[in-house]
Amino acid sequence: MKTAEKQYYLAADFGASGGRHILAVRDGERIRMQEVYRFSNSPVIRDHMMCWDMEYLTMQLIEGMKRCRDAGKIPACMGIDTWGLDYVFLDREGRILGNAANHRDRRTRGLYRSIWDNVSEQELYKRTGIQMAEFNTLCQLAADGRDRPQLLRQAGCMLMIPDYFGYYLTGRRAQEYTNASTSQLLDPKKKDWDRELAVKLGIPDRLLLPVRMPGERLGSLRDEVKEKVGFDCDVILPATHDTASALMVMPECAKGKTRAVISSGTWSLMGMITEEPVICEAGRKLKFTNEGGFGGKNLLLKNSMGLWMIQNIRKETAPEMSFETLCTEAERTEIASFVDCNSDEFLAPDSMVKAVTGFCKRTGQQIPETPGELAAVVYRSLAKSYAAIRKELETVTGEVCTEIRIVGGGSNAGYLNQLTADYSGVPVLAGPAEATAAGNIMAQMTADGVFKDLEEAQACAASSFEIKKYLPRERPEI
Repeated sequence: MKTAEKQYYLAADFGASGGRHILAVRDGERIRMQEVYRFSNSPVIRDHMMCWDMEYLTMQLIEGMKRCRDAGKIPACMGIDTWGLDYVFLDREGRILGNAANHRDRRTRGLYRSIWDNVSEQELYKRTGIQMAEFNTLCQLAADGRDRPQLLRQAGCMLMIPDYFGYYLTGRRAQEYTNASTSQLLDPKKKDWDRELAVKLGIPDRLLLPVRMPGERLGSLRDEVKEKVGFDCDVILPATHDTASALMVMPECAKGKTRAVISSGTWSLMGMITEEPVICEAGRKLKFTNEGGFGGKNLLLKNSMGLWMIQNIRKETAPEMSFETLCTEAERTEIASFVDCNSDEFLAPDSMVKAVTGFCKRTGQQIPETPGELAAVVYRSLAKSYAAIRKELETVTGEVCTEIRIVGGGSNAGYLNQLTADYSGVPVLAGPAEATAAGNIMAQMTADGVFKDLEEAQACAASSFEIKKYLPRERPEI
């Protein structure tokens, strides 16, 4: 086994609201991580469309790598993870074509109906295991075919967002499995593109490059990049979808236990790690989706709005207040109102505060007024949603969930974690907050021989990060 004494590994972890560069080293039976750079990330409006600023994000990728050099901690390897769904087009010379659309842009509203004219909802789910949603890659491509057909004609390939960053660093194009699985174009059993489906939907086959699995080496840095950052290193494909990376930190459940998992961030994704895709009519009706995990695992998940609502409430009402303080203020309130946090009205409103207060007014509930009350309504609503998804998960799988594990930034929200235990009636284990970066690092270390396999990496992770336990109290009124 390879020794990792003072051998550094870099996770470039891009989230939909911010990103960070985290260096890690194995120190005995622990993984020690250090944040070296953090930056914000917000959509921009270009040509009347909500987009990602790819030039800005690429600059942040490079700046974080420079910080490693400045600290005298040169990584041997690095990996990049991001959110799913979104992509860029490259022309045949490898240049970006057009703007990289944000999945929250309203251009996709109602487009799934035109897709169903060619392939029914039932057939789509049977083929891909992915629940139809307006923000899916498939709907975005349909919007491009309607609004930007010249891009589809000119494009040499499509790269998901982390694949583009990998291409920028190495000059090598690849489409990594876990992020590709969010597209609604992948066959989850074959773990490859459903090219027949793409043809049916008018998506050019040349856009879909061969799928590569997490843990593979992409390449070393291009000369231009080496000159900018001041070093060379290997770029490893981690599980590039942040959810897949985050869920890597959890070992198998103890015998007799079945665990529901929540990756809690801008989005919350709740479900279960399974060996094979779970594709059935009950799963389709209850809106469960099957995405790719590290090592070929299947992630049976249901999407929930997540902390997007909290992020917007803070931005509108108390931008100077920390999320920790906002959570504490929420816990002190006595407001008992709820909203349907998974309603489309909360997806991308002009004002999240008006959307929440409007829902409460329309349904005859107490209207939240302070930042703490607004946050309390959202936290209560999220916990209620998690409890409902747990029951639906049991229906689809036939398993009784005996505990819930929360990872990601939302695992720091103690009030939400306690409410989740209360409403679900089972223990909640929370942490680590930096699960995505940890999973990214674990994939790199395993690929580089520091760990012999994922099981050994998970054992090391278990002793590296604090896990908090929340026991259900007397169940509140729902």
